[in-house]
Amino acid sequence: MQRISLNSDLSFSRLVYGMWRIGDVEDTSPAVVEAKIQACLEQGITTFDQADIYGAYTAEAILGGALKANPSLRKEMEIVTKCDIVAPIGCYSDKPVKYYDTSRAHIEKSVDRSLSEMGIEQIDLLLVHRPDPLMDHNETGAALDDLVASGKVRTVGVSNFRPWDWNLLQSAMKNKLVTNQIEISLSEISPFTNGDIAFHQQHDQAMMAWSPLGGGSLMTGDGAVATALDKVANAQGVDRAAVAVAFLLRHPSKILPVLGTNNLDRIANISDALKVELDRESWFTLYEAALGNEVP
Repeated sequence: MQRISLNSDLSFSRLVYGMWRIGDVEDTSPAVVEAKIQACLEQGITTFDQADIYGAYTAEAILGGALKANPSLRKEMEIVTKCDIVAPIGCYSDKPVKYYDTSRAHIEKSVDRSLSEMGIEQIDLLLVHRPDPLMDHNETGAALDDLVASGKVRTVGVSNFRPWDWNLLQSAMKNKLVTNQIEISLSEISPFTNGDIAFHQQHDQAMMAWSPLGGGSLMTGDGAVATALDKVANAQGVDRAAVAVAFLLRHPSKILPVLGTNNLDRIANISDALKVELDRESWFTLYEAALGNEVP
């Protein structure tokens, strides 16, 4: 499994296992969750993506159950989690409205809760989950720097930030933001032309791609994209998912797709994407299908 360096101290597996759906099944026992983790580790997938809000604020605890049952797992994993979304569900069910909170108090409280829920001593990468219109970048930046200094967080980044949001927060920080997790897929190709990918590519900052299968639509849909995916998949002996992920891997900006499924067989096949070879013509055939027309 190829690894991508986020900085001199941290690298991630090129494919990341997303745990946003880890609580969407009946059996969330430690043994079942460990089986999913082991299926990833066997392929060299060592990076696991979480967020405090996943599973209505329960997903971190579900992961924590497996880590507490088998503490040795933690040594083989890089754990990503996110904070700043407050939604009126779960532990925030008393809140009257969904909002974002990038205040120092909320970030510190969220990190302490995440560490406790997962039963770990350090988060490898903490992401600010959504841009906050009320963000005081000086307060937020200082809070993130202090969390790194404290050892509770190893590195920090953001999610769903535009270049100007990134620059604003970075301007108030000592530590470098190491990644931006944004939506990129054949169902959401705007980052290829709206400046998001170009910005991070210019600065050699690896991006994480959430929903690389379009929320599953690329697996089950039909139409031009499905036809293009099937043509490559059939020729190379893989499924549509592998081709859709390979489309992202082919880009020179070092995109790290975040893939989430609870099906053990599908987990075991995540690395099939690494087997797919896409030349420039094949890549543009997929891109053209996603655009819905020939490139200009």
